Amino acid sequence: MFKWFRNRPAKQAMAAILACTMIAGCGGGGSGNTAENNQDPGAGSEGPVPIKVFKSHIGIGKIPGSDDPHVKYVAEQTGVEYKLITTPPGSEPSEYINLMIASDDLPDILRPIGGIEQTLIQQGGALALDELLPEYAPNVWKNIPQEAWDIVRSASEDGKIYYVPKVFLVPERAPMIRKDWLEAVGMEMPATVEEYKDVLRAFRDKDPNGNGKADELPTSGREFGRWMDHLFAMYGVAMWEGYPEWDTYDGEIQYAGITENMKASILFARELYEEKLLDNETFLNKGDVWTAKINNNLVGSWYHLPANIRDRLTAMRQGAPDAYIAGMPLPKVEGFEGYVTQKSMGEPEWVIPKASEGKAPDALKLLDFFYDKQHEEFVRFGIEGAQHEVVDGKKVLLPPSDDRPIPLGMRNLTTKEDMDVRIEQTIPEDMQQMVRDMFEVSTADARRIAGDGLPSTVYEGFPDIQSHKLFQEYSTKIIIGEWPIEKFDEFKERWYQSGGEEVTKRVQEWYAKTNQQQ
Repeated sequence: MFKWFRNRPAKQAMAAILACTMIAGCGGGGSGNTAENNQDPGAGSEGPVPIKVFKSHIGIGKIPGSDDPHVKYVAEQTGVEYKLITTPPGSEPSEYINLMIASDDLPDILRPIGGIEQTLIQQGGALALDELLPEYAPNVWKNIPQEAWDIVRSASEDGKIYYVPKVFLVPERAPMIRKDWLEAVGMEMPATVEEYKDVLRAFRDKDPNGNGKADELPTSGREFGRWMDHLFAMYGVAMWEGYPEWDTYDGEIQYAGITENMKASILFARELYEEKLLDNETFLNKGDVWTAKINNNLVGSWYHLPANIRDRLTAMRQGAPDAYIAGMPLPKVEGFEGYVTQKSMGEPEWVIPKASEGKAPDALKLLDFFYDKQHEEFVRFGIEGAQHEVVDGKKVLLPPSDDRPIPLGMRNLTTKEDMDVRIEQTIPEDMQQMVRDMFEVSTADARRIAGDGLPSTVYEGFPDIQSHKLFQEYSTKIIIGEWPIEKFDEFKERWYQSGGEEVTKRVQEWYAKTNQQQ
């Protein structure tokens, strides 16, 4: 391990040190959750086994305690107490995970971020789950497709399963547009990129929200160019929440960030920015600011999650009772084949630290509860009065609130059938057709990219390429007009020189290997 440590940049070296604390016998003493002292505390004692579950993003609401009815019900069914822990306010999630690891204060099961799962796998700090899953989590094992398990195996040198993957078999994200704004300015859904620009100009100039302030933002994104993927999708660029992905270009899998498709889409975004058709605060917008702009009826076109439309539209209708959100078919651009990026399998969802091996059966029993179809209704609606209310004999989800406990959940497997049921059961009737239409539009435009399930090991030794730091610097400065579009060629050259050539080789080897397995 120490040879690996010496040959890595400082940031990765620190990750190696931190991961070391998760490996039984890697360090000295200590009274934390090591494999030896992290045995099942329920053995020989009464009461459910407490399992600490770490999620970095939990939404709005209070952390439920041991006396919470939701927690109690899960414990009654599983013999396990779900103890949710999360990132403290103001903390950076990946740094906080490393802090937990370094302090030997580990969760029993965690949702990894920032590629930490690969550091753990490589350093022996992640528990192999091949034999445990069928025994303790049979519903997880059988419900997740074999293809997804094969992709997970391809992410480790020994071909073992070290994490439970996320599986989302319908398009997760979609371009959206205010249909009521289109009607207000007397225009139709844009079919071409030029028509789209005309729509954005009308949104800018014709006061579609009717407040007389000329404060409309035709389209908007977030800092670092996040969440404006629709502007790139029109040009056939594989993007995921503002990060370039890997897909086939000119017959080979390639980083979308260096393609001619990307160059053309950056030039398009630059033109929108110059005309103030793209929110000129885009690269300053924090997530909550961006969300507030949309919810307060200031944005006409954006990119996000159709499944989360209920709360957004409810907020919009506080100020605009007739607000209506439609999925926007991708406008056509001559010379390019546009598509919405779809990633369905292989992203790490749950990892059990090796140091928590003694509690792994209970952690997997807890996870399995959420994948068991007999618990679907409870998982979807939770406890009456806390997560839902009954109206005219029908369960209706309550909107998130700071004064109510966060509903517990661990399942991240969605099929079309799952989504159909979710829409029918959890979306208000007056919004259901709207959401179905969004999924129909996004499904028609979506394409599963070649790099779906790509393991983060391909970036080993090249953290700046993994973080897209160089891409963000060049794309931002070109779009806001600080640099000319010709600087894009300089970016490509620097990307290759800073490790892109080696990373591309690794990605192409992985792609060839996974295609042979399937």
